[in-house]
Amino acid sequence: MKNLLTALAVALSLSVAAFSAVQAGPAEDLTAFQDYYKKAFKDVPFDDFKNGAYALDPTLKAQWEEMESSFPPYEPDIDAGKTLWETPFKDGKTYADCMGDIKTLRTKYPYYDAEKDTIATLEGALDACKKAGDGEGFVDKEGKPLLNKGKIAQLMAYVAMENRGSKINVPTPEGKAVAWYDKGKNYYYAKRGQLNMSCADCHTNNAGKMIRADMISPTLGHVTHWPTYRSADGEITTLHNRFMGCNTMVRANNDKAQADSYKALEYFLTYMSNGQEWNGPGSRK
Repeated sequence: MKNLLTALAVALSLSVAAFSAVQAGPAEDLTAFQDYYKKAFKDVPFDDFKNGAYALDPTLKAQWEEMESSFPPYEPDIDAGKTLWETPFKDGKTYADCMGDIKTLRTKYPYYDAEKDTIATLEGALDACKKAGDGEGFVDKEGKPLLNKGKIAQLMAYVAMENRGSKINVPTPEGKAVAWYDKGKNYYYAKRGQLNMSCADCHTNNAGKMIRADMISPTLGHVTHWPTYRSADGEITTLHNRFMGCNTMVRANNDKAQADSYKALEYFLTYMSNGQEWNGPGSRK
């Protein structure tokens, strides 16, 4: 993997960026961003981008769909998440009491919380709900916050399944929300780590190309299928866990799940995928 990523970094340094972070407003960015992928992959229907790299290769897609229909690896996590959703907290309340109707929950997040001047994420809201009812949020065996895998990912799996097919529709950032949007946009295009790579280097400039046996997925639709059971991880994990994994691969300093940097990146990426369907939980190699 080390040699593979180094080779990719060298190749990227010799290429010309296909899409750059030019100065434009969010609405203009959205149009340009989605148009880029539509033109780059003319044979891929817009709605299929929710399937990631599988949308680009019919053979891979057929194999993946067979697994999804026959034995989706995340099924036990959905069941575990349903139990978590329905089990009362110490105060007698449940997630439904503070989160509302589960059937409309996924489409509400992420959003700009003007009162707190931050990006509200679904994982953050679920953690806050648990803290209010149980006295503590999602933690590991040592009592440290665990917001990228484990029970919170299982709970997210159940919520995601209950919201499959609903459309992403993040309002166009305005006012102070633009600062958070720009923070996420800048993070996406900024090079980092010893390999000096950005998110865009892989998932925009080289989307659809192969890294040995793996096809690089396009950014459009990236957020749709989380949480995801990745065979490489052997468990279901959240979107922020994937951010952490990417930073590790390019040997960059990592942030914790639900850090401001990752919340801003999630906000930017979700807005860029407006019009796509939420189709989590997902499964990937």
